[in-house]
Amino acid sequence: MKSQGRGVPDFAGYRALPIRGEVRGTRGGEKTKLHWFPSPKFFRRRSFSSSLLPLASPVAPRTFSGFTLIELVITVAIVAILESAAVPLTQLAVQRGKEQELRSALRQIREAIDAYKQAGDEGRLEKKSDASGYPPALAELVKGVEDIKKPDKPTIYFLRRVPRDPLASDDVKAEDTWGLRSYASPPDDPREGADVFDVYSLAEGKGLNGVPYKEW
Repeated sequence: MKSQGRGVPDFAGYRALPIRGEVRGTRGGEKTKLHWFPSPKFFRRRSFSSSLLPLASPVAPRTFSGFTLIELVITVAIVAILESAAVPLTQLAVQRGKEQELRSALRQIREAIDAYKQAGDEGRLEKKSDASGYPPALAELVKGVEDIKKPDKPTIYFLRRVPRDPLASDDVKAEDTWGLRSYASPPDDPREGADVFDVYSLAEGKGLNGVPYKEW
């Protein structure tokens, strides 16, 4: 540090500029405050390195969690489409299950009716000479009849219970859920009569095979 006279130091290229302000001393009766500013020589003498410059602190990118509005709308739309597609499939599965139950119930009743007729033809059941040999009612298949060919006359049962039409209402008795066709009635116009030759469903509509339920 060199002295430039009058006690004003030279700080390696800095020079003092007088600015009015805080009292630091008096010179010629004028109050002055000395501030040190770099002179042009300072910049010529010094070569700044990039390592001396302050480094900007890295700023981590902001991350957002959750869904945007567009993503939520798309998600809701996809869920709605899947739900609308699942409802018909569920209804179709329920209908297919009921139709399988209907086929099974019709087969059980018809096999029981045929077994009753066969037992009558074998002379194991009492019947009138003018009777067809078919059961007078569906309840007869559950109630059973005596086997007259055996000495102890055991009861022959053809059904444990009358199966219900799965397409009928639940508040109707099982034997009343079926339409009855007598032996004397034609197949295209089934009617009840003195016996039960066949049964059919009373449900309206068609099955998945396109055939009306009444014709199954």
